[in-house]
Order: sequence, then structure tokens, then C-alpha cells
Amino acid sequence: MRNQILRRKMMKAVISVIGKDKVGILAMIANECANYNLNVLDVTQTIVDSMFTMTMMVAIDKMSIPLNEFAERMESLGKEKNLVIRCMHQDIFNSMHKI
Repeated sequence: MRNQILRRKMMKAVISVIGKDKVGILAMIANECANYNLNVLDVTQTIVDSMFTMTMMVAIDKMSIPLNEFAERMESLGKEKNLVIRCMHQDIFNSMHKI
């Protein structure tokens, strides 16, 4: 039984953010993740000519709401903050980027 638990694949999601750079974007996204019990696993961000881009990998095994609901909330937050925020399951992300 313990081996089955250890072998269970961690469920992950990818969050992407694009928009004009301003203070607190990463913190805002990380706080939203914490609010719904998502664990931030990895983050990459860059700023090019005042344009902010970020990709965040999060663990969703213990999230407190369904992923589609979280994704909708993040998209709404993005609209409020003049950002484009997308969240999708890692398997869907990987399928979209296979050749």
C-alpha cells in the first residue's frame, strides 16, 4: 500500500501570466495559489521592454476547489489587473506542445 502511495504521480498545473510589468505580480499569483492550497513548485519569469512574462508550475493534489474553477478565478483576476492569466493541467499543456 505504501509503495502505491509513493508511486502516485503528483498532479500539476501550469500558470502563465503576461502583461505590463508592475510591482507585486508574482506575489499576487503566489498568494492566490496559497489561498486555494496549491503548492508552487517552480517559477520562471522575465521582463522584456517592460513586458512581464511568467510561467509557474504548481502542485494541485490538495487544492481546495476544482481546477477549472481556479482557472476561471485566475482569468478574472487577470482581467481586473490588466494581465492575461491562464491555468491548465500539466497533461493538457504537454499535449498542446507535442510535435
